[in-house]
Amino acid sequence: MEGNPIPQPQVPRSGGAGALSQLETIRQLGLAAAPSRFESPFHMLTIIGQIEGHQILPAKNKTTKYEHVIPQLVAVEQDPKIRGLLVVLNTVGGDIEAGLAIAEMIKSMSKPTVSLVLGGGHSIGAPIAVAADYSFIAPTATITIHPIRLTGLVIGVPQTYEYLDKMQDRVIRFLVEHSRVSEARLREVMFRTGELVRDVGTVLIGKDAVELGLIDELGGLDKALAKLRELAGEPSPDGIDGGSPGPSLEQGNAPPSGPPDAPAPGPRADPWVWRGPAQRPDGPGNGGDCG
Repeated sequence: MEGNPIPQPQVPRSGGAGALSQLETIRQLGLAAAPSRFESPFHMLTIIGQIEGHQILPAKNKTTKYEHVIPQLVAVEQDPKIRGLLVVLNTVGGDIEAGLAIAEMIKSMSKPTVSLVLGGGHSIGAPIAVAADYSFIAPTATITIHPIRLTGLVIGVPQTYEYLDKMQDRVIRFLVEHSRVSEARLREVMFRTGELVRDVGTVLIGKDAVELGLIDELGGLDKALAKLRELAGEPSPDGIDGGSPGPSLEQGNAPPSGPPDAPAPGPRADPWVWRGPAQRPDGPGNGGDCG
């Protein structure tokens, strides 16, 4: 006995790659469709999770691999279409030599570089942040400054501790040479006791990193891109950094209404700029110039 055939789903004979691409987009980005792409003169590099060294970390760890980052930086330096580099950090730190290698690569680039610390730029992430030509940190982001540590087998001889001192000096020297913090102040913050429960060091939150002189300015993505466009000499796109110009008399538009003697409105306060601690009646506040 023949009945009505059961309708079968239509499977395209060709174009299966498109269906697989959409599934991959959902799996990787959580989106039904990939965001539209446009030609940008800037390249973005993310430093996330733990910076992996010469040993592969467990699969459960989110890592930044130097063997992936270094070729990207070489390609950015050689690509004539790329005018600048934006480095976004949200890292817990990691291997010292791998982190310093990435930082040295960023610092030696001839193209403008801007870094933005979001979430955290802890430990060896701090040298990567200051390696850029200009650095930003979000108001809620943090940077942990602490002495270096060793894990695994350690030989208890004086040469081991001398090696630790030399490695520590490499990190301190890089931070001092590429930021506004002095060596004495940095060492005081790095070896401070009583702030961290199970460690030695200091947690710098947003404006604290700017006050210390480690980071240049408090800001977010909008300021980071604006600074990168400024350093690269790129014009601002329409609708960003001011948008379209206001009405003018040359265009035949009427002047703004209001009494002629009314003062012109002042500039809007920028919520991202840290203007230092409040002035006290008994004297000036502590902290450096952060504006």
